[in-house]
Amino acid sequence: MKTPALGPAERGEALARMADRELDVLVVGGGVVGAGTTLDAATRGLETGLVESRDWASGTSSRSSKLIHGGLRYLEMLDFALVREALKERGLLLERIAPHLVKPVPFLYPLKHRVWERFYAGSGVALYDTMSISSGHGRGLPAHRHLSRGRALRVAPCLKKDALVGALQYYDAQMDDARYVTTLVRTAAEYGAHVANRARVVGFLREGERVVGARVHDLEQGGEFEVRARQVVNATGVWTDETQALIGERGQFHVRASKGIHLVVPKDRIHSTTGLILRTEKSVLFVIPWGRHWIIGTTDTDWDLDKAHPAASSADIDYLLEHVNEVLAVPLTRDDVEGVYAGLRPLLAGESDATSKLSREHTVAHPVPGLVVVAGGKYTTYRVMAKDAVDEAVHGLDRRVGPCVTEEIPLVGAVGYKALWNARERIGRQYGLHAARIEHLLNRYGSATQEVLDLIAGDASLGKPLAGAEDYLRAEVSYAASHEAARHLDDVLTRRTRISIETFDRGTRCAREVAELMGPVLGWTEDQLDREVQHYEKRVEAERESQRQPDDLTADAARLGAPDIIPL
Repeated sequence: MKTPALGPAERGEALARMADRELDVLVVGGGVVGAGTTLDAATRGLETGLVESRDWASGTSSRSSKLIHGGLRYLEMLDFALVREALKERGLLLERIAPHLVKPVPFLYPLKHRVWERFYAGSGVALYDTMSISSGHGRGLPAHRHLSRGRALRVAPCLKKDALVGALQYYDAQMDDARYVTTLVRTAAEYGAHVANRARVVGFLREGERVVGARVHDLEQGGEFEVRARQVVNATGVWTDETQALIGERGQFHVRASKGIHLVVPKDRIHSTTGLILRTEKSVLFVIPWGRHWIIGTTDTDWDLDKAHPAASSADIDYLLEHVNEVLAVPLTRDDVEGVYAGLRPLLAGESDATSKLSREHTVAHPVPGLVVVAGGKYTTYRVMAKDAVDEAVHGLDRRVGPCVTEEIPLVGAVGYKALWNARERIGRQYGLHAARIEHLLNRYGSATQEVLDLIAGDASLGKPLAGAEDYLRAEVSYAASHEAARHLDDVLTRRTRISIETFDRGTRCAREVAELMGPVLGWTEDQLDREVQHYEKRVEAERESQRQPDDLTADAARLGAPDIIPL
C-alpha cells in the first residue's frame, strides 16, 4: 500500500486547498498535540488543515526524553488518574497504534536502603504494573522484578558496588519523538487532512467576536493568504500565550516553559544491558538505551528566553554529569559527550515557583467563539489531549460529528510491520543488505520500508551508508525530502534522522552529502545547497559555543548567533 508523499508539490497543493475552501477545523502547531488533533479531526470526517511555522516537531516534540511512560514520579505524587491514563495510552501505542515506532525498554532502579526502600519502591512499581494490566493494554511488557546487589551488578556492571544494596527492574517504552510526529502528520494526510510546514500564522480572521480562520504566511514561497475555518485549534505548546495574543484576548490560563536538557554518549561508555532511573534532589534522572548510544537526562529549570532555540549551558551539562557519575564506576567526562539537546516543557502555570511542581495535566478552553486552545499535558497522552480538543471544537459545529476513533487507527507503517519483521532476512538478501539494516528501516518506517527499498532498487548508490553517519542509508535522506516534508538540511540531520546528536561532529561531516541528496528532490540551486551547508555548520558552532557558557543568559546569547535558514 502506497503511503502519502509530503514533498514540495504536495505541500503546494495542500496550501492551495486550504486557501480555496472553508475548513471545518484548522489546527495551528505541528508538534505531537497538533498532529494528533489533526488526525483525530480528519478521522471523524471533518475537513481539516494543519499549519506549522517551522518543521514538524521542531519545538518540544523533538527534544523530549523519548519515553512513552506512565510516570512513576506522578504515582509518588498520588496522581493516579494521570498515571492510569498514560499507562493505557502506552499500551495502545505498543500494541496497536505504532508497534513499529514504540518499543519496550527496561529500567533498573538502584536501592540504597535495605528494607524500607525495597518495600516502598517495590509497592509503587507493583502498583504501576497492576494499573497497566487493569487498563486492558499492559500485558505486552514483562513484569517488574526484585534483584539482589549481585544480580543487579550483572545486569548493570557500570554501577559502583557501593551505590546500591539491591535493585528493582521494570519496563516502560520509548520512541523517536520527532519521527513519531512526522508519522502522525502523514497518517492525517492519508485520511484527507491538508498539511503544510513552514507556514506561519500571523493573525486570526474575526467576524465580530468570532474567530473564523487565520492569515498564513508561506515562508518557503513567500506570500500571505487567508484560511477560513469554522473552528481553529491553538496547539502551539510553549508558544500558547504568544498565539493567544494574536487575537488580543487575555488567555484563561498561562503556559510556563521548563527547560530540560539531555546528553548523548556512545554505548560503550556505560556497560549495562538496561536503562537506569536515579533519584536526584529535585526529580529523577534517566539513563536511556538509544541504539548505539545512551541518552542521559533530564534537568528541570524555568526558562523565559528564546523559545525556538533553548540552549544548554555548561552548568546544565555539569549537573547531569555530576549526578550520573555518583553511581558509575567509570565516570563520564565532557569528552564522552557526543550530543546535547535542550527542550521546553509546556507547563500550566500554577501557584508553585518550582517548575517541577507545576501541572502535567492538560487543559482545553474555548476563550472566544471559533477558537479552541489545548495546552499542558505530556507526550504519552497526546491522543487524549487531541480527542478533548476536537470534542470541544465539535461543539462549535452545527452538525452531528462522529466520536473519536483514533484508538483504533494504526499509524502509517504499522499495518503489515510484524509480517515484514518476520521476513527481514529474506528482504535483506533480496536487496543486498544485512538483516540489521532491514531491522533499522523497519523500526523507523514499518511497512513503508518497501518505499525506501524501492529507491535503492532504482539507484543502487542509495543503498550505501552516509559517510560519517553510517547508521543511516543515503536512501533515507531522499525519502525524507520526497515523502516526509523535509525542507531543509537541518530538518534531516536533526529530526528525520538524529545525526545531529549521535555523532561527535554533530553531523557536519556528512552535511554536504546529505544536502546533495536533498537538492534534486527539492529543486535547489548550487547557491541554495551551499547556503544550507553553511547555515548548518554555523548552527552547530553556535550550539557548541552556548554549551561552553556558564549560565542561561550567556548560553542563549551564544545560540542566537546562528539565525534560522528562513527568517521567522
